Formats: sequence, structure tokens, C-alpha cells
Amino acid sequence: QVQLVESGGGLVQAGGSLRLSCAASGQTFSRRNMGWFRQAPGKEREFVAAISWSGGSTWYADSVKGRFTISRDNAKITVYLQMNSLKPEDSAAYYCAAGFGCTYYENECSYWGQGTQVTVSS
Repeated sequence: QVQLVESGGGLVQAGGSLRLSCAASGQTFSRRNMGWFRQAPGKEREFVAAISWSGGSTWYADSVKGRFTISRDNAKITVYLQMNSLKPEDSAAYYCAAGFGCTYYENECSYWGQGTQVTVSS
């Protein structure tokens, strides 16, 4: 069983930065891809970024490329999302996910955190 707990969300002005963390429990963390998804009010949940279990491959939504960076520390059992140059349209609940094939699509991710809110003011 894998449990995921996100942290690091908050309120920030446009152009600012935040770093989200996702702490995982479970011995199989190091063998799973990890991803971040987000959901704004009234919208469907969408893919943001993902990273392979080794950290050697990363995937990003076009809307965040060049601004967000995903990374992981398997020793600390944690995955991070560094978000720079934030825009009001980045405001959403951000969810951490894990799964052997977890990349762009929700159904590839078996485990989910409860989410952390990010609000970007203009």
C-alpha cells in the first residue's frame, strides 16, 4: 500500500514561486512513477508533470514547460514540484499520484494524495 501526503501549497502573487512536496510511504515508492495533477473549480483534473521511478525521465504539460520542474528523492521518499513564474491560471488543487505507468493519464496512476491548494493572485 502506498500513501501520499502533499504539502507546500498556499497563496502567492503572480510571478512568484512555490515548491510542492509529496511524501510517500510504502516500500514500493522507488519502483513507481510519480506525477502531479491539478483541478481548478468547475474544470476537469489535468496532468501537470510526471517523473519516472529512476528520475531519468520527466514529462510536462505544455502549459507548465519551462516554469515547473518535477524531481524526486527516493532516499527521502519524496517528490517535488518547483513552480516558478506562477500565473493566476495555475490556481488549483494540486494532487500527487503514483503508479507503475503513471504519466499523462489519471487511469495510469493507482494511488492519490488528498491535494494541496495553490492560489495565485493577479
